[in-house]
Amino acid sequence: MSARTLAIQVLARVRATDAYLNVVLDTMLSESPLKDPRDTALATELTYGATRRQLALDYAITRFADRKLDSMEDRVLAALRIGAYQIFHTRVPARAAVGETVQALKELGMSRAAGFVNAILRKLADLPGPPLPPESDTVEYLSVRESHPKWLVERWIRHFGRERAEAMLVADNQTPPIVVRVNTTKVTRDALLAQLRDVGLEVQPTTVSPVGIVLPPVGRLEDVYGYREGLWQVQDEAAQLVGVYGAIPETARVLDACAAPGGKACHQAEGHEVVATDLHANKLPKIESEAKRLGLAGKLRAVAHDATQPLPEELGEFHAVLVDAPCSGLGTLRRHPELRYRRKEEDIGRLASLQRRILENCQEAVPPGGLLVYAVCTTEPQEGQDQVDMFLRSHPEWTAEPPVLPGVKLPQSQAWLRTLPGPEGWDGFFAARLRKLY
Repeated sequence: MSARTLAIQVLARVRATDAYLNVVLDTMLSESPLKDPRDTALATELTYGATRRQLALDYAITRFADRKLDSMEDRVLAALRIGAYQIFHTRVPARAAVGETVQALKELGMSRAAGFVNAILRKLADLPGPPLPPESDTVEYLSVRESHPKWLVERWIRHFGRERAEAMLVADNQTPPIVVRVNTTKVTRDALLAQLRDVGLEVQPTTVSPVGIVLPPVGRLEDVYGYREGLWQVQDEAAQLVGVYGAIPETARVLDACAAPGGKACHQAEGHEVVATDLHANKLPKIESEAKRLGLAGKLRAVAHDATQPLPEELGEFHAVLVDAPCSGLGTLRRHPELRYRRKEEDIGRLASLQRRILENCQEAVPPGGLLVYAVCTTEPQEGQDQVDMFLRSHPEWTAEPPVLPGVKLPQSQAWLRTLPGPEGWDGFFAARLRKLY
């Protein structure tokens, strides 16, 4: 199987099933591994690139297609997007981009559509660049150029201003770096940096997180030094900062109330006894296996539980609760590019209501003097600062208490941790550290 053939199949399956791109790609690469690592890299680039640029690619394809995109067979539309992506966004010669993509479609038994795809791609190849709306319509122009829905472009301009909003849109279309968090129960960051350099990797420490390392592009992460030994766990720097910002005392017993996929729970388990709960029982084995790999199984217990419901008494008492609440995920669009096309504006209010229910329930589990850390991986104030402001207004027994961290300068807005997509290279996160006074 060629890289383009696999890429077409991946995009077709994502469209047909609404599955996550990373899950479908990983599954298909494990089922039909490509012989050359360069082909694996190409298939990854084509699938992620075509998804990140999908709205702009569709805008171009629509100029020449004689039928609506929604009516096209999944593999045909996938081939058009992959071909257009190569033409406009890679160094692949236009003739090769067209020919190899059409051939890949034929290999999938779609010869009847080859002529149609070939004709459109050849017309796109003749263009001087990707077609765009007029710049005078700022929202429409940025929406198409950076492939984000218009409602989201409008919200970001309203919340953050034109300059920052544009930087966020651009950042979402960049390939994110591979960032790992050092397992401090086994190794220091300086020691792991030296060990990774000894095996030939050009690694760098993260700029703000004291426990992060940025890896260069690598193949299978499982083959990188330190994975089997449990010396590190993959986690974006912004997500690491939530754990750093929480600054939970070492003696505290911690509840992670919405724990999947488990990065923050494992981070806390490096220094605390942790009970990690999640609504979806099928996600718990992943958390447990990661804890075992990291040598933290004795410190972390995973339990199925709905965070909107009172905690079972048998779970015991906790000194600190981490609420990594379900959210719109709009801070992670570079990692999950398909989400930008699936998320609707009305989802934000619905999710904010769910977050409020979880927050109200979980604060009951915190004793006087205890901590609650509320976090969301979104850019939306309605899910972040507005949510916490509303909570504090209705709960005088709670107060904001930012951490004191000598030597660590966190990206804070007032008392809150706030990261945004942009030139800093972060995902978008919000976190609040709250103390229960009585």
